Amino acid sequence: MPKAASIALSIILLVPLINACAPETPDLPAVLFTRTPQPTATSTVPPTATPIPTITPTPTLTPDLAATQHIEAMQNDVRSYYDAGYLETREGRFQEYDDFEVEWAQLNWYQLHPLPDLFADFYMKAHFAWSSASDGANVSGCGFIFGLQEDRKHYAVILDKQKVLFLIDSGIGSREIKPTRGTGTVQIEEPLEADMTLIVRDAYSYVLVDGLLVGEYTLSQSQPYQGRLGLTVLSGTNRDYGTRCEISDLYAWSPL
Repeated sequence: MPKAASIALSIILLVPLINACAPETPDLPAVLFTRTPQPTATSTVPPTATPIPTITPTPTLTPDLAATQHIEAMQNDVRSYYDAGYLETREGRFQEYDDFEVEWAQLNWYQLHPLPDLFADFYMKAHFAWSSASDGANVSGCGFIFGLQEDRKHYAVILDKQKVLFLIDSGIGSREIKPTRGTGTVQIEEPLEADMTLIVRDAYSYVLVDGLLVGEYTLSQSQPYQGRLGLTVLSGTNRDYGTRCEISDLYAWSPL
């Protein structure tokens, strides 16, 4: 796939989590973005008993209008989500992102890697593959962030091998949101990898893992969900590399 020149854009973020985690549409326009080399993240904030994100350099995106790969598969996703009632329309635009890989070794903290895009209603999909340096690692994995505000408030959705951890951070720490429909649980065997789709529409969110609905979530009325998107990794151990995330086939869709 052709790659366009990248323009550097960077930030990192660390925030505490309050609850501790235990051991035929017509051809739609597509835009390909690429990123700068993977940033590294450090923090001087002391670890707590709950996941915490950091502002680190982010994947950087540059349009490449010649790229057309994966369009048919992405259009099929749009049709599927529309037919299931998750989307109000099939007319929208795609943005495809470069693969992203990161390691993080700070127990019960999660990093945020913001993207420059602002969205209200949207869906975001990627293939996650992850591992932890400890067999006894706490909840850990790869995920998405959305609704990221200038004051650091945000939502984070992280795929662990046994559950989807759906978090809201109000600027003073993160807490878990439980599903209003579905169990929010999964069972992913080694090697740990799965596709995850996050759909946000009208203050509701739907999370699908390998094409199946895992949970529906009601978003806070007091905190906006419109904002920047991004990627995240939650570490479940301090040992060695901590938790390693590989994120591929990543793209976002938003209605016209």
